[in-house]
Amino acid sequence: MKKLISAMAMLTASFSAMATEPANWQQVEADAEGQHVYFHAWGGSQEINRYIHWAKKELQRRYDVTLHHVKVTDISETTTRLIAEKAAGKEEGGSVDLIWINGENFKSLKDNKMLFGPFADALPNWQYVDTNLPVTVDFSEPTEGLEAPWGMSQLVFIHDTKELPNPPRTYADMLNYAKVNPNRLTYPRPPEFHGTSFLKSLLIELSQNDPRLQQPVSESDYAAVTKPLWDYLNEFHTVAWRGGKQFPSGTAETLQLLDDGQIDLAITFNPNAVYAAHASGNLAESTVAYAMDSGALSNIHYLAVPWNANAKAGALVAANFLLSPEAQSRKGNIDIWGDPSVLKSAHLSGSAAENKPFKSVQETHPSWQNAIEKEWLQRYGS
Repeated sequence: MKKLISAMAMLTASFSAMATEPANWQQVEADAEGQHVYFHAWGGSQEINRYIHWAKKELQRRYDVTLHHVKVTDISETTTRLIAEKAAGKEEGGSVDLIWINGENFKSLKDNKMLFGPFADALPNWQYVDTNLPVTVDFSEPTEGLEAPWGMSQLVFIHDTKELPNPPRTYADMLNYAKVNPNRLTYPRPPEFHGTSFLKSLLIELSQNDPRLQQPVSESDYAAVTKPLWDYLNEFHTVAWRGGKQFPSGTAETLQLLDDGQIDLAITFNPNAVYAAHASGNLAESTVAYAMDSGALSNIHYLAVPWNANAKAGALVAANFLLSPEAQSRKGNIDIWGDPSVLKSAHLSGSAAENKPFKSVQETHPSWQNAIEKEWLQRYGS
C-alpha cells in the first residue's frame, strides 16, 4: 500500500517530473497489473460500446488491466452514487474507478472534492494533446488537471438529402418548417443530455448569445433571458412530432425515427456519427450531418477518477491508453466511432486526422443547465 501511495504522489506531482523520471510511470503500470477498472460511461450507442470493448481487450493484453464498461443512461446516475458514497464515509474502495464526464457533473464532483488529482498533464500521452483546444476548461469551469480530455463533441443535425435537400439553418427557420410540416420535427426528452443540449443551443441563438449565459445563473436574470426559449417551445410543441406530448429517449431513437421516415431531422453530439451509421446500416447513404449557420454547440468531454476509486493505478493506465495516438486515431475513424480527437493532427492517422470541426458555439455555465432542465420538466414533463 505504501508503494502505491508513493507512486500516486509521484504521478500527480507534475508532467515534467514524469518526463525526467519515467520509472514513476512504470511503477504505476506495475501497480495496475491485475486491477479491475469499473468505467462508468454512456451506453446508448452501439458504435461507442464496440469501441470501448476494443479498448478493454487492448488494456487486458497490454497491461493486464480488466476494464468493465458500466453502461449508464446519464452520467448523473454515477454522480448520485458517488455523492452517496461520500455521505456514507466511504473514502476508499469505491465502486467507480473511471468516469466519462463533463459539464455540470464535473463541477458538482469538483466542488465537493470528490475527484482524484490533479493528474491530467502528468499522463505520458498528454504530450500529444492539442492545447489550442479548450482542454483545460469544462463548460467555463477550469479543470485544474482533475480530468483528462478524451474527445470533442458538437451538437449537429442529420437529414436525408433525398428527402430534405435544404434543411433549416436557423432555429427560426426550424419553427417555420415545423409549422408547414407538422409532426416531422422533435428532440430528445430532457434531462437526457442531447435534449438539454438542444435547449441550450436554442437559447443561445434566441438570446443572441447573451453574455449572462457564461456566468452563474441568477434569479434576477433567469426569467428574462429564458423567456424567448419558453415562448419558442410553446409554439414549437404544437406542431412537433406527436404534438409535443412525447419525446424520443435519446439520439439513438431520433436516428431510428429518421431512418423509419417518421421525422426529418435527427440530433447527435458527434458530427461523424452519420458515417458510423452508414457503415452499420442504420442510416441511408444519402444522410449527412450539418450545423446551424450560427455554429454548433461544442465542448470537450473528459475522463476523471473519483477520489475513492478502488483501482486508481488501473484507471490512470486506462485513461493514458485512451489518450494515445493509436486509441484516438481508432476512435476518430469515421467507420468506427468518428469522435473528433483532442490530439494534434500530426499524431493521428487515417480519417481521424482529416476530421474538421464545424464553427464552435461555446457552452453555457453549468448552472444554466440545471435551471433549464428543472423548468422544462415543470412545464412539459408530465
